[in-house]
Amino acid sequence: MILKYWLLLSRIPFLSVMILPYILGAFLASRITGNFDFPVFLFGLCGSILVQLVSHYSGEVYDIEEDRLSITLEKNFFTGGSQVLVENRIPQRNVKILIGAVIFLALAIGCMLQFYFKTGKWTLLLGVSGIICGLFYSKPPLRWVSRGWGELLIAYAFGWLAVNVGFYIQASRFNILATLVSLPISCAVVNIILINEYPDYPADKLVNKENLLVRIGKEKGAFLYAWLVIFGAVTFSLLLINGLPFIGGIIYLPVLIMAIISASQMLKGAYNDMQKLENMCMKTILISLGTSLSCILGLLIK
Repeated sequence: MILKYWLLLSRIPFLSVMILPYILGAFLASRITGNFDFPVFLFGLCGSILVQLVSHYSGEVYDIEEDRLSITLEKNFFTGGSQVLVENRIPQRNVKILIGAVIFLALAIGCMLQFYFKTGKWTLLLGVSGIICGLFYSKPPLRWVSRGWGELLIAYAFGWLAVNVGFYIQASRFNILATLVSLPISCAVVNIILINEYPDYPADKLVNKENLLVRIGKEKGAFLYAWLVIFGAVTFSLLLINGLPFIGGIIYLPVLIMAIISASQMLKGAYNDMQKLENMCMKTILISLGTSLSCILGLLIK
């Protein structure tokens, strides 16, 4: 039974938001260099997952006050984290110990990649930057989420960093195309964070958690969501111009249609309807995954 709560705490399905961009970066490196190191790929994947778990566990511990409020104010599948700590299923002290263990493992993998597999001098630093973003997104004293630019750091960690780590440890160098590929993914990731702040909005305001949505308000948040959809579509188009096989654009088309519909609903104020908001939260995750998957399939189906 205790395993069930650890799995809930880890929020396993959401790991896909990191996994697919990482895979995309690795496949892009393989396409450009002609090489693919499978052991490096697996170790890098494990390290990336560990970095995201740090973010999950840190959020569960340090957002517990607003998570406790969220479930009573605006109940939603995407509201209030896993509720494992709120319901005291696992002691907070144990989760804090786990955070330290996960960070240690992630750093050990980073050292192995850099010094044993010789993946490049920036390998460990890239991993450390992801840990800092994930750990201190919720954890004081930095607590990025309350400073109004935590969303930007998540865009970096789950967009640019995820793709470029996958690329860099295969190629031992950076590439401008990897950065270009990460842009529509970063836009989609920010929209996941943004729309999931809507059901938490009342609780976040009560505890003075001044995230981006609390600072700009729901109406401006809807406009930002729509602009991110537009920017994501534009940057994806640039990918097609700069080398992504056209089949990737065909696969992306239904994803884009879903994104446009969601943006339209947001602009019409659908976020005020809890059922519609819950559906849009789910669709926004699918849009993010679909964006990464379109690029992956575009590279595989030559």
